[in-house]
Amino acid sequence: MSETFYALLSDRAVIRVSGPDRVSFLQGLVSNNIETIAATKSGYGALLTPQGKFLFDFFVYQQDEDSLLIECERGENGERAAELFKKLRMYKLRAKAELSDVSDSYDVLAVFGKDALSSLSLDATPGTTARIADGIKAVDPRLSDMGARVLLPKNALAEMAAIGATESDAESYHKLRVTLGLPNGSEELEIEKSILLENGFEELGGVDFKKGCYMGQELTARTKYRGLVRKRLLPIKIDGDAPAAGTAIMNGDKEAGIIRSVHGDGGLALIRLERISDDAELIADGAKITVSVPGWVQLPESAA
Repeated sequence: MSETFYALLSDRAVIRVSGPDRVSFLQGLVSNNIETIAATKSGYGALLTPQGKFLFDFFVYQQDEDSLLIECERGENGERAAELFKKLRMYKLRAKAELSDVSDSYDVLAVFGKDALSSLSLDATPGTTARIADGIKAVDPRLSDMGARVLLPKNALAEMAAIGATESDAESYHKLRVTLGLPNGSEELEIEKSILLENGFEELGGVDFKKGCYMGQELTARTKYRGLVRKRLLPIKIDGDAPAAGTAIMNGDKEAGIIRSVHGDGGLALIRLERISDDAELIADGAKITVSVPGWVQLPESAA
């Protein structure tokens, strides 16, 4: 039996950007290179404040020759997608680009499991993209171990049965996600505070350092070239009652990090690299915390 699972991600929204200036408009805003997005390649990136702090992260797909799709956080009551839409509209100015919220037209799915990519007939290159029915299937642009993203037209979930996928749930997806160390927007990244390189965006293909100017580029580049990364978002294992997100992780009387999210007995935490070591005893609200470093994470030599 195929080990392929799918989860409907009801907390995601889809914004369509169309028109002749759609690429140049986004290129000056987004941390990744929008010019590389094509029918066969999707991407991951972020919109930052002018000071280089996190506002939104999202996936970008080519819908057709005239349109791009941005898959983003919906927010509890749709507020995150509405804020992104408003921000994009504010920066559009005279660009020949049209914005529309097409969330009601799509179901956003995560497809995961050891057979996920083969079931979808996709190779293991992050971002590899093809059509499925009247929708889009793409290897997760961040990390192929996460499986794939699928945008299906509403009422087309039978396509998942056709590839032999078993229905799962969003929490199973998030448990896998945090094990792999992948952030999920504002769940783990603080709005107007978080820095991309502390949260894996370089290794996860969310930043292009050769594309030219974009909003917030200066801090992102300075962080990289001056070696200013002193914290990293890393997976944690929790032994004991799970602390709440926001709980400090202590190494003796010193703060070693902050828990950003909890899913089951795991989660993600922003860890101070100088405070962790093989013999560190980390505690958060009485629970023992074990930090792991995924293979894709590149730590500074002093912390490796």
